[in-house]
Amino acid sequence: MAIGRLDEDSEGLLLLTTDGMTSEIVRSKTVEKEYYAQVDGIITQEAVEQLRSGVEIGFKGIRYTTKKCEASIISQLPESIGEGRRIRDERHGPTSWVSITLTEGKFRQVRKMTAAVGFPTLRLVRIRVGSISLQLKAGEVLEVESFFTNHQITK
Repeated sequence: MAIGRLDEDSEGLLLLTTDGMTSEIVRSKTVEKEYYAQVDGIITQEAVEQLRSGVEIGFKGIRYTTKKCEASIISQLPESIGEGRRIRDERHGPTSWVSITLTEGKFRQVRKMTAAVGFPTLRLVRIRVGSISLQLKAGEVLEVESFFTNHQITK
């Protein structure tokens, strides 16, 4: 089974397990999940500060303020991200990238957060869960059982 889901429009690190306890631990609020989001426009430092402080989003029909998180502007994408599928061409305006690290995971949270600060997400890539990072090319598989020995998953 997959540990945490990626929606149809997202990509990146997906962990699989047959151990329900491991799944529970990874999905808990003690394990960080890091995402790189390509956003519409050149994101400002003010918007990044808003993301860090928590923003109001809709969740299950009610307003919800996200918990504080880590966020920063990304100037250089790692090679493991690659170009990906073409989102749009340059004539539709510039884009930029932001890193967001959460310990919670509401439905489409990162997309809602970036939209709330005025920079809708165009592409979303999960690059890290706990101490496991996306360092492979698309389609490659890494056996990470040793990371879960005795459920010692680090932030």
